[in-house]
Amino acid sequence: MEFAIGNSDKLNPAPDMMGAAELAPSGVLRMGLVEAPHAGLFFVEKEPLRGVTVDLGAALAKELSLPIDYRVFPNSGECTEATSRGEIDVAFMPVDEERRAKVAFGPAYYLLRSTYLVSGASGLMSLAAVDEEHVRVVGIANTTTIRASARSLQKTAPIAVRSVEEAVEMVRSGRADAFALSHDSLKPLLAILPESRILNGAFQETSISIVVPGNRPAALACVTAFPEAAKRSGLVRKAFDRIGRADEAVAPLGR
Repeated sequence: MEFAIGNSDKLNPAPDMMGAAELAPSGVLRMGLVEAPHAGLFFVEKEPLRGVTVDLGAALAKELSLPIDYRVFPNSGECTEATSRGEIDVAFMPVDEERRAKVAFGPAYYLLRSTYLVSGASGLMSLAAVDEEHVRVVGIANTTTIRASARSLQKTAPIAVRSVEEAVEMVRSGRADAFALSHDSLKPLLAILPESRILNGAFQETSISIVVPGNRPAALACVTAFPEAAKRSGLVRKAFDRIGRADEAVAPLGR
């Protein structure tokens, strides 16, 4: 499907009835979202529903002239599994090789870097300092970030929890010293975890890209042009700015 730039947020897709039918066989675009306490470049808030992926999903559904059904998950691993089973038609997710084996990815709208938020009581000041036997690391189950954290750590291992909210509570209660997540998603947590800090550097660099079930080639072809058109038109930039992330860069074209 071709997405051309219009004079507004409308991207003006050329008709692709076969691709749209394979993308949304029910006639409704079932869009997967992942929740957290604060809306971000990937995560969404539920009450009210807001976040970058909410805006991008709405724009895609509008271009395809389809109604949208947002389905919210506690983590990207569960959203990946639902997409792999065909219960979700489209989503945006961080990419890694394990996930590529289950779903099909198109272009990116954001390039993320993962690090740790550490408690003030931990005294941790660097990524290297996290890799010690006594350090209790927490991450979100079945995600690119916890897998990358586990690969990078030699002396300790991350504890898996189901949601960002659970991980935050572990740090707050002193049951975890470090929380593995992307830089941008950790920033809002500084306000609710006094004396916490985000460590410089990164143990993972990847993209957040559009994704469809792996057995729908026409569906993938249908949505592949959308992220690039959304970047060119300024739609992604506006979505970032709407949640107060003017300091974050949109992924370059061609990623």
